[in-house]
Amino acid sequence: MLKKEDIRIRDPFIFTDKEHNCYYMYGTTALLSDSLHTVGSFSVYKSEDLEHFSEPKVIFDGAKCDFWADRDFWAPELHRYNGKYYLFGSVKADGVCRGTQIFVCDTPDGDFVPVSEKPVTPADWECLDGTLWVENGIPYIIFCHEWLQIKDGEICAMPLTADLSAPAGEPVVLFRASDNPDVTSLGAKHPDCYVTDGPFLFADGEKLKMIWSSFHHGKYLVLEAESDNGSVLGNWRHLPPRFDFDGGHAMLFKRLDGTQMISLHAPNKAGLERPLFLPC
Repeated sequence: MLKKEDIRIRDPFIFTDKEHNCYYMYGTTALLSDSLHTVGSFSVYKSEDLEHFSEPKVIFDGAKCDFWADRDFWAPELHRYNGKYYLFGSVKADGVCRGTQIFVCDTPDGDFVPVSEKPVTPADWECLDGTLWVENGIPYIIFCHEWLQIKDGEICAMPLTADLSAPAGEPVVLFRASDNPDVTSLGAKHPDCYVTDGPFLFADGEKLKMIWSSFHHGKYLVLEAESDNGSVLGNWRHLPPRFDFDGGHAMLFKRLDGTQMISLHAPNKAGLERPLFLPC
């Protein structure tokens, strides 16, 4: 077994399996030494207590199936939808825009396969960190249009077909990074560039909220926004930060005992990233 503090991971995503009384942890795991880049695979760790984890199990290896992408397999998330398990992950290849590819499997830790040949995000957009939100029976992918292409990063929503294999409409910009007054630029090297990372939507009573990550004077942190009408396509207003960590790309989950937790990686420095779980 591995101790939590010994696992290098970015963007840790926890799926609580109540049926089998355990947790699955997904994230950016195939990291190269002292780098944010990865090789072409996704893995999962299994735990009964969120302190001790199994060795990582590869659940998708692009090299074994002639997959189009071969690098930067980032930020996978697991979502149970229509009786199956769907993995949303960011992937990249030379000369091809980064995008969110969706994979499917009958179990949380089995062999996942792509639901489509290419990412569901726009082919000519640099995109990452897609997540799933289902509203009135309509599945939406919420994702980031990356600052590397447009300078002021965006968080967008786009409806998908029922099987999650293709867009069912055009992407809609929910907000831009600079709309939040706590977000600052990337500094001297990129003075007019603002980052959006890691959107995660959740219901807070009748309210619809989102946590996401960006930078404040060089510090990576978790931010919060709220839809004005409880809909993903509503107008989003930015709330004061309440998740002040030296880290980010967070999500919320509930422990088996019902305690609500936040999961993120900290610190945000290549080589030192570890999973962090705290009540919230």
